[in-house]
Amino acid sequence: MKALLQRVTEAKVTVDGNTIASIGRGVLLLLGIEQSDTPQQAKDLCQRTINYRIFPDQQGRMNLSLKSLGGSLLVVPQFTLAADTSTGARASFSKAAAPDTARELYSQFVVEAFSTLGKDKVEQGKFGADMQVGLINDGPVTFLLQSKAA
Repeated sequence: MKALLQRVTEAKVTVDGNTIASIGRGVLLLLGIEQSDTPQQAKDLCQRTINYRIFPDQQGRMNLSLKSLGGSLLVVPQFTLAADTSTGARASFSKAAAPDTARELYSQFVVEAFSTLGKDKVEQGKFGADMQVGLINDGPVTFLLQSKAA
């Protein structure tokens, strides 16, 4: 499981011209799910994301987490993060989880985020939709977190 975290001042997801999710200061997270991923990995990676220190403290050091800051989280399913790009000129998606499995693990990640941050602090993209994602990356600060192999 891969989570691409982007510290943002704002972010939104649009589907068919309609904004379905938006946040202010917080984290835009693109979530890629692979065949070998488990519910425990979804829970663990969500907790790691929420507690990862990417926001500046009063001295300007990245010592504050999304949770400690009280920021918002926008979780977007991102199938292409599961791509194998190690060879050739075209990505292979053979490691990506099947849609039903990916949808279930994505949902479990979001439920974990709800229980930790509260439903008012978590927004989500639409699984399987053609989404347009807009953001103002703050910094820019971007990290790729990966779960440990099962």
